[in-house]
Amino acid sequence: MKYKNEAQIMKALGIESWRNLSKDKMVRFAAMMPNMDTEVALKIVEQFPAFKDFAKDAVSVVERSHQITLSANNQSQEHVHRAWQEVRDILKGELDKDDLSREDKKFLIEQIQETARMQSQKDSENKQFLDGAAKKVLIGAAAAVALTVAFVGGRVTAESEDNTESSQDA
Repeated sequence: MKYKNEAQIMKALGIESWRNLSKDKMVRFAAMMPNMDTEVALKIVEQFPAFKDFAKDAVSVVERSHQITLSANNQSQEHVHRAWQEVRDILKGELDKDDLSREDKKFLIEQIQETARMQSQKDSENKQFLDGAAKKVLIGAAAAVALTVAFVGGRVTAESEDNTESSQDA
């Protein structure tokens, strides 16, 4: 849907006035910007004098959130890998016993191989998770940058129009 006026955008955001635009809704507004008429988006953004500060704060929040997620993920991964290593150490210890049958040794080796496969699968899942997390950060940062650019662009456009009018009046 292409938003052609402020009323459509306010309705989509569930607000009656731009004063009701919370930080959460500001992020939704940013996500909606590609579907807005450029002039309408600039007109709305110009109504927020602290918009640049909001965009910086939004990027900081996204970055902190991403760092916390990565840290928690790293700790979880270390725990999982350490647990698998402990299991393999136990299985290797069992392999050292002299009274094992060929079948017992085969079973223990298969278990060691299975833990390696499971660890590899978990590593692949983690890489997919990290890829998804990185994409979310990029999207959030891009939205904040886009809003800042739109805000600054709107101010530059307005200032250049004022200068043009001033030079025409002279």
